[in-house]
Amino acid sequence: MPVRTSDSSPSGPGSHGKGVGLGLALLSAVAFGGSGVAAKPLIEAGLDPLHVVWLRVTGAALVMLPLAVRHRALLRRRPGLLAGFGLLAVAGVQACYFASLSRIPVGVALLIEYLAPALVLGWVRFVQRRPVTRAAAVGVVLAVGGLACVVEVWSGLRFDALGLLLALGAACCQVGYFVLSDQGSDAGDEAPDPLGVIAYGLLVGAAVLTAVTRPWSMDWTVLTGTAHMDGTPVAAVTLLAWIVLVATVVAYVTGVLSVRRLSPQVAGVVACLEAVIATVLAWILLGEHLSAPQLAGGVIVLVGAFIAQSSTPAKGSGQPVASGGPERKLSRPGKAA
Repeated sequence: MPVRTSDSSPSGPGSHGKGVGLGLALLSAVAFGGSGVAAKPLIEAGLDPLHVVWLRVTGAALVMLPLAVRHRALLRRRPGLLAGFGLLAVAGVQACYFASLSRIPVGVALLIEYLAPALVLGWVRFVQRRPVTRAAAVGVVLAVGGLACVVEVWSGLRFDALGLLLALGAACCQVGYFVLSDQGSDAGDEAPDPLGVIAYGLLVGAAVLTAVTRPWSMDWTVLTGTAHMDGTPVAAVTLLAWIVLVATVVAYVTGVLSVRRLSPQVAGVVACLEAVIATVLAWILLGEHLSAPQLAGGVIVLVGAFIAQSSTPAKGSGQPVASGGPERKLSRPGKAA
């Protein structure tokens, strides 16, 4: 699956492809980051958090169903990829994260989940045995440190072994999302279509979550009423539509496409911006004000993401910095960590 990188001018096709990938990664972070702001009013209106997750994934699966039918050949060609994406990237991340919230503070759970970029870097370096650049490593360290400030990890820290394990499980599933999104990206015309992978991943995730959440016990009347966003009444079905169409369909599509154009570890660091975006949106729409450390943490995350996305392969090395799309070429030689 690895792809060799080569030198190119900053204005070449590789630079353009990386710019598009970065834009898609940012759009994905914005889309994912808006999920909590829309979900919280529904939860406060009476829906169980896991039922919100089920509505989110199942609704998105129905939207993507025509694409699943169109790419039904994937069931024969890549059944393992589809099952893994559904179990890890869809059901696993959501279920583990929301389950951890019942035992540890939200900030702690979010920080642990976004250790995923560091874990992706470890996967590339020690499992795939390929070099990673110092820029990518520094970017991960800065992004994780900035997240600690954004979520104010020092506030209300309680040690609960199961809760921490669940949050770590969400991080590991997040690694699966980035690694599986990159599968087959170097296969040219034979690469599995990312939209088909997402469609079947959502279908698998919906099936798993149906067994876990038992949606038949959900209070469906909540969806016919209104929820309140910082005192402003909003139709519950409008919030649900946002969660399904933007925070799930758009978020997954742009996220997977960004990994194909960047690399798992670089896209993973840029995805850390989701926590910053979620915090800013909560400030604007829910009245949850940011503190000075949170503002500083957001800046640090931005710096870390910028450094990581500028990562380059080791000088004179024929090995790739990470697997990714066939169009990806990085421009400047650097030092490997």
